[in-house]
Amino acid sequence: MAKILIVEDEEDLVAVLAFNLEKEGHTVAHAARGDLALNATLREQPDLILLDVMLPGMNGRDVCRTLREKGIDVPIIMLTARNDELDRVLGLEIGADDYVTKPFSVRELIARIAVRLRRAPAGSVGSPGQYRFGAVSVDFEAHEATRDGQRVDVSSKELELLRLLVRHRGKVVTREKMLSEVWGFDEAPNTRTVDQHVFKLRQKLEEDPANPRFILSIYGEGYKFVG
Repeated sequence: MAKILIVEDEEDLVAVLAFNLEKEGHTVAHAARGDLALNATLREQPDLILLDVMLPGMNGRDVCRTLREKGIDVPIIMLTARNDELDRVLGLEIGADDYVTKPFSVRELIARIAVRLRRAPAGSVGSPGQYRFGAVSVDFEAHEATRDGQRVDVSSKELELLRLLVRHRGKVVTREKMLSEVWGFDEAPNTRTVDQHVFKLRQKLEEDPANPRFILSIYGEGYKFVG
């Protein structure tokens, strides 16, 4: 099932939503302030965000706009006490996927969540067997990669790292997550292993490794694949 990030400062509503979402089999993370939502998104890597409009720190519209500007394409359902058509349209124009007005039926909200999760971009979950981006073609099952039709020698760890980035394309993947999933570290050691492997991948796959187009660095967080 999915991980849902609830960005909401009403504790009673958060408790009700968390109870019902967990009953459906989802896991729940929470941020009580808008200015904490970005870090919570990067940390939790949710499959969907429930985002209140009226929040302390930063309002929900600005949070949504910031997430989209950073290339984070996880589905966002806005929650608001307002019932103004212009307000709803504005929310959708800045990148929200749906808009629910309080008070709302929890059952209806869960149904809307299910619809959005089914429509989530391919690759947000699961693992591709083959993938193409730019002049690069990768066959993860055959452990092969080509660029401009020429075979590229990539190591097994480099390929696993690329697979992880592709699987979460459009989302930031932290170094800690990479170390955990690719190298099996329970705790992140003080190492530049991830950066060294990303450097090698860029040298092999990017047209201009010094100005990468596909494997982007997100300062202080990790890396994001945008192919």
